[in-house]
Parts: sequence; C-alpha cells; structure tokens
Amino acid sequence: MPTFRDQSLIPTDAVRLAALGLLAAGPRRYGELAGEVRAFAARMLGPTLEILGTSIELLRYEGLIEAIGRKAGPSQSLTADTEVQLTDFGRAALHELLLARIRAPMTDLSRMVVALKLRFLHLLSTDEQRGQLEMLIEMAQAELARLVDLRGQFARAGDPLGDWLVHEIALAEQRLAWYRERLARL
Repeated sequence: MPTFRDQSLIPTDAVRLAALGLLAAGPRRYGELAGEVRAFAARMLGPTLEILGTSIELLRYEGLIEAIGRKAGPSQSLTADTEVQLTDFGRAALHELLLARIRAPMTDLSRMVVALKLRFLHLLSTDEQRGQLEMLIEMAQAELARLVDLRGQFARAGDPLGDWLVHEIALAEQRLAWYRERLARL
C-alpha cells in the first residue's frame, strides 16, 4: 500500500535522528543518551514539549535500539545505567532519516534538523552526502527567493521590516554560499 507521507522530518523524527546518530558511534548508557539528546534539542530550540516530551525509550519498543548487558531484559524498563545500542533496523532507520527531506520554510525545527544532518553527514556515502548538500542548496535558494519576494512586496527601504529582511537575506545568502563551499570540498 502506498504511503502519502511527504517524507519530510517531523519533530519526533528529530529526536530519532539525534539518538540514532549518537548510537551509530557505539553503545551508550541510556541516561547519557537521553541527556545528550535533550541538551542538544534544548540548546537549539529552547525547552519545548514537542521535542523534549518525546521518549527515547520508545525507540526500543520500535526495535530501533536494544538494551545490552546487565538489566537488558525485554520486559524491563530502561534505567539510566542500562547500556543501549542500535539494531540493524535502527541503522536502516538512521540512514532513512539522514536522507529524508526537510520541511520548508526554514523554521527553528528545520534548523535543528539541518544541524543534526550535518553532525551525522559523515555516516553517509560521498554520493549521499552530495545529495544532501544539494538538497540544502535548493532549500536555501527557495528561502532566499521567498525573502526577496517578501521584501519586494511588503517592505520599503529604511523601515524596520525592510531592514530586517535585508538582514535575513544576507543570512540566507551566507548559508547558501556555505553549503556550496561544503559541496565543492566533497
């Protein structure tokens, strides 16, 4: 049966990407993993239940991570000291998340997903990295076009909206140049 999901990442996917990406480096204690994911999300977005309310333990029930060592029984809840690792299904899910599209327009959540994708970009093949950077370039170009259009329709030179849009356009141009430079280095 075909799915109609647009394959863009949603907030819970950002938590998945962070947790699975961290576990790609090797097993971790559950408490450390949860703490690092929450700290990263809170620093990127500020405290938000949309992200911080997502349980990393759910990944275990979905078969993406598994407990190892002591206290690893399937019926036991994860404790802070339980060591967890990626499953093969978790590795496949991580790969899918790294290749997923990012919702437009650029929001704080989108910026967090971009940061996570860049943090774990090295887990992809060179061709896949290139594809992700090309997607980010397309996103930046669309964002730039949207901002330029907005400035042309609603802003006058010297008014606060116009000045702010000039600033936002400069940031979008810098982001676009950075993605292009990163792509050229691959």
